[in-house]
Amino acid sequence: MKIHALWLSASVVTLAWCGAAAAQTTSSSAAKDEKASAVVQELVVTAERRTTNLQTTPIAATVLSGASLDQKGVLTVDQLQFAMPGVTVNNFGQGNDFNIRGIGKAEHNSQTTTGVITYRDGVATFPGYFQGEPYFDIARVEVLRGPQGTFVGQNATGGAVFITSQDPIIGGEHHGYLAGQLGNYADAAAQGAVNLPVSDTFAARLAFDTERRDSFYKVTGPGSNNPDVGTGSVRLGLLWKPTEALSVLFKTDYNYLDFGGYQADPVLATNDPFHITANFPTKALDRFVRTSLKIDYVMANGITLRSVTGFQKGNTAYQADLDGTSAANFTFGDSVNETTWSEELNLISPSTGRVSYVLGVYLQTDKLDFLPGQFFIDTPTGSIFTEYRLEGTNPKQTGAVFGQLGFKLTDSLELQVGGRYSDARTTNHVAIVQFGTPIRDDQTVKFSNASGKVSLNWTIDPHNFVYGFVATGFRPGGLNVPVGLGIPAPFGSEKVTEYEIGWKAGFLDGHLRTQLNAYYNNYQNFQVTIGFPTFPTFGFELNTPNPTKIYGMEAQAEAVFGPLSFDAGLGLMHSEIGAFFATDPRIPNTGACNPASGPASPSCINLDGHEQTYAPEFTFNIGGQYVFDLAGGDTLTPRLNYGHVSKQWATLFENAARGDQVSARDIVSAQLTWTHKDLVATLYSTNLTDQHYMGALNSGLRFMGPPRQYGVRLMKTF
Repeated sequence: MKIHALWLSASVVTLAWCGAAAAQTTSSSAAKDEKASAVVQELVVTAERRTTNLQTTPIAATVLSGASLDQKGVLTVDQLQFAMPGVTVNNFGQGNDFNIRGIGKAEHNSQTTTGVITYRDGVATFPGYFQGEPYFDIARVEVLRGPQGTFVGQNATGGAVFITSQDPIIGGEHHGYLAGQLGNYADAAAQGAVNLPVSDTFAARLAFDTERRDSFYKVTGPGSNNPDVGTGSVRLGLLWKPTEALSVLFKTDYNYLDFGGYQADPVLATNDPFHITANFPTKALDRFVRTSLKIDYVMANGITLRSVTGFQKGNTAYQADLDGTSAANFTFGDSVNETTWSEELNLISPSTGRVSYVLGVYLQTDKLDFLPGQFFIDTPTGSIFTEYRLEGTNPKQTGAVFGQLGFKLTDSLELQVGGRYSDARTTNHVAIVQFGTPIRDDQTVKFSNASGKVSLNWTIDPHNFVYGFVATGFRPGGLNVPVGLGIPAPFGSEKVTEYEIGWKAGFLDGHLRTQLNAYYNNYQNFQVTIGFPTFPTFGFELNTPNPTKIYGMEAQAEAVFGPLSFDAGLGLMHSEIGAFFATDPRIPNTGACNPASGPASPSCINLDGHEQTYAPEFTFNIGGQYVFDLAGGDTLTPRLNYGHVSKQWATLFENAARGDQVSARDIVSAQLTWTHKDLVATLYSTNLTDQHYMGALNSGLRFMGPPRQYGVRLMKTF
């Protein structure tokens, strides 16, 4: 529930800019003829370290251009789930549970990595945190579903998200845009970007985004606060191309994201969820820098040598009322620094020959610093014997070698074979005071894995492409923090084996494009936190002893018929946890509970056949717009979007009476856009029906998704 919204995606610029240019250079009748013959825009995928056509790339993916992001109202990571199938994002505050096909991240700690890797400008970002910045001045977002890792830096079990910002343009003259917005909740925002062509070989691009808004909440408990939301981001891009062979692209951004705290109250509360009585001040402030350096050198034989270097440094500070009411004073707070370095080297062959390849080496270091006196969990008594405190460091290292080869067996049939070897290490150097007992934890654990992919691809004709593959993915395990009963064993790695077939097609002379796929996942060693078997007040993380089965299908369609266009996505998914016994810490303990054998009891619950967490059975999205031509070359475009995510379980216990179920989400958004030369005015509304839905469930608290918002935006291009 990162409930900030900078409703000014720079994708507006792409749409308006092109529209303005067309209005200035074509007559009204010519524009109408062009519109009548319009076809679906060709989309490309760059995630495989080369540019390929989405319709002939053997992977299930959704690619949203900058214009599409704005049209669909996707301006933050949370909103991706309403614009594509198979995706859920449950944002509980300091991090989020980003899951694709029910696989990604379900636990909220620094030791549990994420199965969905997010890349920004080619660099893998902080694993699971610092994801709240808005999508501004974006060229495209690519969401790949299923295991990834044979052609890119990090390994992933659920999927990967590639976010690419706009590059500087050499020889593109001075151009850009400036936009502003006013909305309810006293929302005021501004955004802009400018391209600066310094010379024939060098250009820069500067972009910014800022917003201030009142809180959605009314908090009336004593000692509470209700801070406003205030965010600001700035990005600088530099492109140097001294020769045709060499290209150097540098980007850096700074983000100050004060979300004002994540208000929440008990999941079973019956009050208005936006009017709560918490009695402890909340805080949610992320400050971080991301920098990437991409160097491409194309050799005489067409082979590209690429280096992608990343540096990220940030601080996340958080405070919360853990009981969510004024009846108690159960509180949490932390302030954590995180620093990440990464380096990826690629050797990329041309794609024109019978044999093509991508080879790579990847290294990453990630260090978290839990600052002294900042990490605490306090209970109502205020005594040191009822509190938990932690400080220290958690350094992690990852290394990998990977490669993917393509063999054109015939002009229409291709075999792809990929492999990866990964090595990961995590260390704890932390000091804990738990219920008055000091505990020192200094331990290291290592994990390694070999994974791969085999795919057979058939281009039937220029309009039909089918593929089938088997792929495996890997997510390393981690360390359990001591709980006063000794040091629990580390939890192990997750492994996924996926089988997938797909068909991508074009119809009606390019006016309709479709994707259809079916998949089956054998998901081994799912990482989950349960009650400590002999003392369920404490929790520890372990792996389920038997595989989870996840299978389903997805369909996508995009169509353009003159001034009318629409897009839709559908996902069906079924999941079953393998035989597994676990102690529900909310139920009085009645004895030992072995995860593999039980025995079953009122507190030792057999979870065999239960659904995977955050794995909704049904996701659906549809959107459409119609462009009306007005006098003088102006246009008026109404658009409507609808996204549905069916109910999902936040815990494996599936106890609806205790609030374990996250209810279905039905989100409608609408906008009306008027374009007049280089001016664009838009009336917008998100969550048009004002559905009060749970954005996430964590620690027995409900975090609500954003209520209805509406307002007006005005943008000028130059």
